[in-house]
Amino acid sequence: MILTRIFPGAAEGIDLEQSDARARLSTMYRVEDSNWLRLNLIASVDGSAVGADGTSESLTNSADRTLLGVIRNLADVVLVGAASVRVEGYQLPRTAPLAILTGTGNLTGHRVRTDVGQGRVIVICPGSAAERAVSSLGGIPADIVVVPDAVGAVPVAQAVDALRDRGLHRIVCEGGPNLAGQLLDAELVDEICLSTGPLLTSARLPVFDTKSERRLELSQLLVDDASGLYARWAVRRNAPGAQG
Repeated sequence: MILTRIFPGAAEGIDLEQSDARARLSTMYRVEDSNWLRLNLIASVDGSAVGADGTSESLTNSADRTLLGVIRNLADVVLVGAASVRVEGYQLPRTAPLAILTGTGNLTGHRVRTDVGQGRVIVICPGSAAERAVSSLGGIPADIVVVPDAVGAVPVAQAVDALRDRGLHRIVCEGGPNLAGQLLDAELVDEICLSTGPLLTSARLPVFDTKSERRLELSQLLVDDASGLYARWAVRRNAPGAQG
């Protein structure tokens, strides 16, 4: 499969079968700042985070999975919400720890092997959910990070601070929609990497569950030869008192 960058600059094609493909893509996705938070999500053309099978698997392809690996490789930690773990499963990323944010401790459905090393799985939860989280992980040696319980939810700013206190400064969040929306509403997101699968679907799960408006700026756009789109959107911070 060929990925072609059509913005910015002159068109540049990358054959994903070539040995230097990942290195070239890493250059395109690298961020110079040592502290950043990136959302990496996929949606259908009509904005659903899932396809007909109820997961994102029916929206993705080999190009999207290659970019997923590249973006993970540039991160210190992969952050997901517990709902995504329950629906999508989730295995341990190859190159970064997996941090799971949960208000209830219900992590059933994960596919993380029990022989992972200490520190490779991090669970961020209120104290009331810690025991259930340990139980539902089924013997995985996870680090449990306790943060305050904000009326049944985990304050996302404190969760991000907890990761950075552990030296995990470059964060990529892979959803789900509720967590992505909370991070956007808290103005913690620097960039959105949004893949668009060339599909209209009857499924209806908005890729962002946000309560506020954000002005975005396109910094890069790639297209594959199966009509998939891969955009990098810089997120502008709202000025104090602004509404979008």
